[in-house]
Amino acid sequence: MTRTISFTLNGEQVAAEIKPHHNLVEVLQREFNLMGARESCGQGMCGCCTVLVNGAAVSGCLYLAAFVDGAEVRTVESLADARTQALSPVQEAFIEAGAFQCGYCTPGFLLMATQLLEAYPDPDEEQIRHYLSGNLCRCAAYPEIIAAVKLAARRRKANSVG
Repeated sequence: MTRTISFTLNGEQVAAEIKPHHNLVEVLQREFNLMGARESCGQGMCGCCTVLVNGAAVSGCLYLAAFVDGAEVRTVESLADARTQALSPVQEAFIEAGAFQCGYCTPGFLLMATQLLEAYPDPDEEQIRHYLSGNLCRCAAYPEIIAAVKLAARRRKANSVG
């Protein structure tokens, strides 16, 4: 038994044929070839599968695809400019600060950092740590990740002032 769902994916209206048990990561990968959200722990504990649904972070490995019918979904692939492929300020800061090592967890951290800076443009270190606490980095790049978020916040602030 399948059903068709329609939703906005990274700014584009799309549809997919799904089964009731398909999770969001499966549909993003199989139907749209979007590999940024990755299933790692399968329990919603690591953040590798982070996707934004209607502006809220969800664990794509646990989130049933049927729930995005009519919703707005953003993946890490939406962060770079689609026309020019220019990276977002958060992506640039992660590269500059060396905030990733193997890169497996990076998409989830990028989305969470983006969401954090949209909600709190000038976060302190405690806010950053709290906001990113649901994302795990097995390579232990936490100091670099914190530095990258601070760098992105400073750049966003400088760009909005001038």
